[in-house]
Amino acid sequence: MEDSLGIGTLLIERNHEMRANYRNLLAQCGINDVQPVATAAAAIRKLQERPFDLIICEYHLGEGQDGQHLLEDMRIHRLISLATVFIMVTGESSYERVVSAVELAPNDYILKPFAAEILFQRISRAFDKRDAFLKTYQLIEIGNLDAAVAGCVDGEQMFPHYAVDFLRLRAELLVALGRPEQAHAIYLLVIEARAVPWAKLGLAKTMFLQKQYSQAEEALASLVEENKQYLDAYDWLARTREASGQLQAAQRTLEEAVAFSPHTLRRLKKLGDIAIDNGDMSMAERTISEVVRKGKYSDFRDPEDHVKLVKVFVAKGDRSQAEKTIRDLDRSMQGMPKTEVCSALSSAMVFTQAGEKDKAVEALNRAVAATKDDIGLSDAVKLDLVQTCLDNDQQQAAVDMMSEVMRNASDDAALNKAKLVFEKAGFKSMAEELALRAKQEVVDLVSAGAKQAQAGDYEGSVDFMLQAVRKMPGNIQVGLNAALALLIFIDHRGWNDKFAKQARRLIDVARQGDPANPRIGAMSEYFHNMLIRYGITPGRA
Repeated sequence: MEDSLGIGTLLIERNHEMRANYRNLLAQCGINDVQPVATAAAAIRKLQERPFDLIICEYHLGEGQDGQHLLEDMRIHRLISLATVFIMVTGESSYERVVSAVELAPNDYILKPFAAEILFQRISRAFDKRDAFLKTYQLIEIGNLDAAVAGCVDGEQMFPHYAVDFLRLRAELLVALGRPEQAHAIYLLVIEARAVPWAKLGLAKTMFLQKQYSQAEEALASLVEENKQYLDAYDWLARTREASGQLQAAQRTLEEAVAFSPHTLRRLKKLGDIAIDNGDMSMAERTISEVVRKGKYSDFRDPEDHVKLVKVFVAKGDRSQAEKTIRDLDRSMQGMPKTEVCSALSSAMVFTQAGEKDKAVEALNRAVAATKDDIGLSDAVKLDLVQTCLDNDQQQAAVDMMSEVMRNASDDAALNKAKLVFEKAGFKSMAEELALRAKQEVVDLVSAGAKQAQAGDYEGSVDFMLQAVRKMPGNIQVGLNAALALLIFIDHRGWNDKFAKQARRLIDVARQGDPANPRIGAMSEYFHNMLIRYGITPGRA
């Protein structure tokens, strides 16, 4: 383990006496740079102020978030780096809670009571592994995934006791680089040598990314049968079944996973979404109510969850519970960017179901007005707004919103899902026309930006493509072309820190949305060759 004086530690424990006890134990381990906090909200604020090398977190944090939900927020919103060591501490031995926390991958999980010697051993072990991976983690976090792949190859030789872990990370990076066929070969190698479950899961992921859904489903179903508690396999099996149109089977798969681990919000949200799509409003109510309840205390709570719950109550004809949910939304999320549109849309749904058309239209007008600014509204809620507009004969507002959704569609599956809303309302030809218009608009934008660059107007090309990104933030093709325009500018005009960071961010967004996209690897290579050419240290970009 590194010099203890260099280990900045965040200690999250609600009880004052226990905080003092933990600080004493950490001091006995030689760790004195300790920032103690009592709540999840205070921990978030500390993480926004400075990074920490080590986080010691009590599972039970009193009213509000528990340690698991806090870790989930940290992972999703990237508040901690790959190099941060997170250790969960609890006296909780309940299987359901333990498995839920462990699946979020804390570096360790310690059951109370324990002595300083045990704590020191666990921290030392976690930092030994962290240090072996540190250089590779740093390359990942600056976006240099090609170099990180090479770092994994070196790590397998330098740290043979972690060789399998480096193989696993290398395969995951190859998937992220849009090279699933190379990852496929690594997973096969590990399976032949050890037949470990994560390699079988990785192999199935590469099949999924290559759209080999039937093969992926067969492999995942077999993996779940062999490993009833391997929850990531359930998630990917559900995702595969959803992609192949088996929504009922996807829901059953998620229900099985939630039965094993009922406290992971991202899975509960997904189950709620699929239950709504399947018309299973009883399951949707149970699941989304839990999401709303658990998310209430998070700094990253989302008003859209309340919209989903209102949608469920409206479908069940329970106006009282729907209105109660809207009041809770207005009270608990006042001032958040999405709250106004979510509240207005929810009210419009209630009034529509009750046949109060004038009130519904008035609420819809408020909702539509609140979408004029970019507030990060999901396509799912935008489609709910489209549907409610159609239900109230507000066709032009529906067309305008649908055009925005289609322009932002990340792929053909997202576009087809949007088209289905209009088709079900009896506007199939209009859906086809809007989809063609949206696709052509993207093609025209990309072409116009490319022509400016070809004519030597690199500044104009950048301005044009960044405007397109602001107009279509979810469109991966537009985002990648904007990144290309930024890199071409740097190539011809010299290094520009701001443009380099924008390009890297756009490539990262595309990688998250479409990891198998072959353009991503080429763009990453172009970017990092440029770093070398200009002699830029990777951390600056």
